[in-house]
Amino acid sequence: MTSRFVTSTDGVRIAVHESGNPDRPTIVAVHGFPDNHHVWDGIAAELGDRFRVVAYDVRGAGESDKPRGRRAYRQEQLTADLLAVLDAASPNEPVHLLAHDWGSLQLWDAVSTPELVPRFASFTSISGPSIAYASRWLRSRGHARDSARQLLVSTYMLAFQLPVLPELAARAGVIRRGAEKVGGYDPHRGLAETSNGVNLYRANVLRQLFLTEPRRTMVPTLVLVPTGDKFSSPAVASGAPVGWVDDLTVREVEGGHWVVLRAPALIAAEVASFVDAHVPVAAGKRKARR
Repeated sequence: MTSRFVTSTDGVRIAVHESGNPDRPTIVAVHGFPDNHHVWDGIAAELGDRFRVVAYDVRGAGESDKPRGRRAYRQEQLTADLLAVLDAASPNEPVHLLAHDWGSLQLWDAVSTPELVPRFASFTSISGPSIAYASRWLRSRGHARDSARQLLVSTYMLAFQLPVLPELAARAGVIRRGAEKVGGYDPHRGLAETSNGVNLYRANVLRQLFLTEPRRTMVPTLVLVPTGDKFSSPAVASGAPVGWVDDLTVREVEGGHWVVLRAPALIAAEVASFVDAHVPVAAGKRKARR
C-alpha cells in the first residue's frame, strides 16, 4: 500500500491510501462514521488482484486533518474532498465509487450532480441511503410503520445535534460500545476519533432532511442492503432510491451494519461483479501510473 496527502479547497489535508493492481480500473472507497480507511482492508485485499483500490480518510478521521466546527464538515466540502482525491488519483478516467454508512450518504450529492457524472463509472452504496431520498420516501403514503422504525433507530442522529454532550460521550467510549452492541462492530478493529465525526451529523442531517431538493442520480448504482442492519432500515435503503436513480440495482446481503468488516469476501464479490459490468471500454486496461 502507498499513501499520500491531497489538499482540499479549504486547505485541509486528506490522507489517500492506494493498493491493488495499478493497471486495472480504479475503485475509490469512502468509509463512514466512526471508521477510517481501514474498514476497507479486507475488501481491498479481496479485490487487489483485479482492481486498483483507492481509499481515503474522510476529514476528521484517521490520518486526515481534523478541522473543528460544523461548517468544515458541510456536504459541499465533503464533495470538494472527493474531487481533490479524484484529481490526484484518476484525473482522466472515471472511477467506480464504493461507500459505506456516512461515506455513502455523502456521495449521493456527487453522483446526482450532472456536471460530475462523467467522473463516475458506477456507484455501490452500502448502509447509507440518500437523506433527501429517504426523507421523501418516509413521508410518502403507505410507509408509516417503516418510518416509525427508522425514526426510532435514528434517534442518535438527533442526539448528535446537541452541543458538547456527543463529544463527551465519544471520549467516554459510549459511541464505541453502542456500535459494538447494536451495530455488530468488530471490537478488535480500531475506530476513528469520534468527536470530530459528530460534526458530520450536525452540519448535514437537518439541512438534507428538510431543505435539500432531491436530484436524480444518473450514475449506475448498486445498493447493497444488509438484512440485519440495525442503523439503516432495509426497507428504507431498498425503497428510498426507487424512482430517483436511472439505473438502479438493489441486492440484499446477509449481515449487519458492518458487513463490510464481517464478510469482506461477500461484499467484494458483489462489488467486483457490478464493476465488471460497468467498466468503460477505454478503462479496461490502464497504463500504470509513474
